[in-house]
Amino acid sequence: MELKNEEMEKLYAETFHSIQEGAILKGKIISLRHDGVIVDVGFKSEGFIPIEEFSEEEMNNMQIGADLDVFVEKIEDAEGMLMLSKDRATKIKVWEMLENALRDGTPVEGRIVGKTKGGFSVDIYGVTAFLPGSQVDMKPLKDIDNLIGKKLSFRVLKLNSKLSNVIVSRRIILEEEMRKRKAETLERLQEGQLMTGVIKNITDYGVFVDLGGIDGLLHISDISWGRINHPSEFFAIGDEISVLVLKFDQANEKVTLGYKQKKPDPWTLVDDKYPVGKKVHGRVVSITDYGAFIELEEGLEGLVHISEIDWLSRLKHPSKYLSVGETVDALVLKVDKDERRLSLSIKQVKPSPWTLVSQRYAVGQRVSGKVKTITDFGVFVGLPEGIDALIHISDISWTKHIRHPSEVLKKGQKIDAVVLSIDPEAEKMALGLKQLEQDPWLHDFPERFKLGSEVMSKVLTITDFGIF
Repeated sequence: MELKNEEMEKLYAETFHSIQEGAILKGKIISLRHDGVIVDVGFKSEGFIPIEEFSEEEMNNMQIGADLDVFVEKIEDAEGMLMLSKDRATKIKVWEMLENALRDGTPVEGRIVGKTKGGFSVDIYGVTAFLPGSQVDMKPLKDIDNLIGKKLSFRVLKLNSKLSNVIVSRRIILEEEMRKRKAETLERLQEGQLMTGVIKNITDYGVFVDLGGIDGLLHISDISWGRINHPSEFFAIGDEISVLVLKFDQANEKVTLGYKQKKPDPWTLVDDKYPVGKKVHGRVVSITDYGAFIELEEGLEGLVHISEIDWLSRLKHPSKYLSVGETVDALVLKVDKDERRLSLSIKQVKPSPWTLVSQRYAVGQRVSGKVKTITDFGVFVGLPEGIDALIHISDISWTKHIRHPSEVLKKGQKIDAVVLSIDPEAEKMALGLKQLEQDPWLHDFPERFKLGSEVMSKVLTITDFGIF
């Protein structure tokens, strides 16, 4: 009977695995306690993992029957249980993975968890690695705090298990990826090809576009057919754009790009779209001393010379009539496709004021206006139509000897006058102030002052040749 019991015990013992301290085993969770987790590893005794090795989230999500890798710390404690460690099993497996990664050059995943002196701390499945600042990126980063919490790929540079020292690099991964992208881009890069890229940098003379491991220059002159002051008016860093390869120097790996070339040059159809005499609508984009430039469409501008802004003869600066951004109607006067010049007129959209004057006024008609300018030879009177008519000094008074018009009239004074003549072609109009009254020399004076009669008079002027 004793022999049978010994045989039974021997057979029972053989059903269990041979377990040694320091081994890593795969176990199955069979029970959750307030102080830890009970795990079955196929040994005669159950294993115990202290609760301190689990986070609150891990405990909440833990399920009976789930598999778990464990490290055997002690075969049996006072209670006859195996003392196990989840953390040590994880770390050992991670170290094995890190050693393989160092040997093979394979990347490992980790999360940047914080900043430290000279770089960052990276969590790789529970093992803390050091990421030097020089190995973060291929170029200095402005906002390094943005990296905290990000999960990225790294290359293991150095490993010392005794000192628990791990040094990793993200820069090497990025450089390898860039070289791979560059090789792929160079294979398909050719002149005339339409490609997609990302704005990498913006300068005064253009923008640099990352085409995939290789940068291309989009010069400011190739951004738009129209007026452009700075590339930032069109693009921002990080924008994804479609560009045309204009030139590719394979030997020097220089790429020249075009953006405006995706659309046809608007000047090629200017003769058909904007014939002489056509009324057009556009936006004022620039004002100079000699006129204003009107954009009719992107890349197509016409000049309105200062003389074509208004019908007034004495024009002020164009900025007194127009503002940048304002939309106006104009008339096409001249088109020169070869010289890329388009002449426009704003004033000719409206009828000439001299046409209106010739229609509204007749010789002998009484008109009203304000004195605008006083000269030695007369005064100019502004009429509602926007023209100035001249009252000659000789047409101010029938009887007074006027040395200067300012003796009688003041600037801004509102007066009535009579139309003496109108010449629309010469843009001249003469008015008379004295003609508001009948000429006294025709009837009044001959009747009042008979030949040979005596009169009382006042000496006004004495000259060498007589007295007035």
